Amino acid sequence: MITFSVLVENLPGVLTRVASLFRRRAFNIESLTVGRTDQPDVSRMTIVVDTDADGARLVEAHLYKLVNVLRVDDITEVPAVHRDLALVKVATTAETRAQIMQLVEVFRARVVDVNPQSLIVEITGTEDKIDGLVEVLKPYGVLEMARTGRIAMTRNGGAPPRPEKTIVERVEDDEAISSV
Repeated sequence: MITFSVLVENLPGVLTRVASLFRRRAFNIESLTVGRTDQPDVSRMTIVVDTDADGARLVEAHLYKLVNVLRVDDITEVPAVHRDLALVKVATTAETRAQIMQLVEVFRARVVDVNPQSLIVEITGTEDKIDGLVEVLKPYGVLEMARTGRIAMTRNGGAPPRPEKTIVERVEDDEAISSV
């Protein structure tokens, strides 16, 4: 699995163009998360792809061809923090509620909703940690689950350099210069 951190312009249609690129090249996206960064006009995509090193170089090259892509980093081998988030709804009775809550505590998860028939558990961590919690909760009855997919950030002393200008701004500047 290869993990990419991709900074893109926060514009309508960018996600569709990125996903279409993977579809056209027949790469399977294992996980894709998108969210705003501290800059309102820039979003970060964390994309996990099932490919090898050669495929990763090809994906990176094709991503850079997309107009709204500002930066692409293959962070697979780079020291980084990787996290997933999951909400797991578990069937419960008065007799099993305490046992489930103890298991949740062992995994450093937390109960975010309680009703007479179920609990909703929130867990943040690695994929393995989430899978482990789900496995121990299965005997009680996992009713529903929602997972975010991986997000990641490198540990290399800070965030990657911010793009000074978006691609649209650079094109507008080039057009202004060429019209003079």
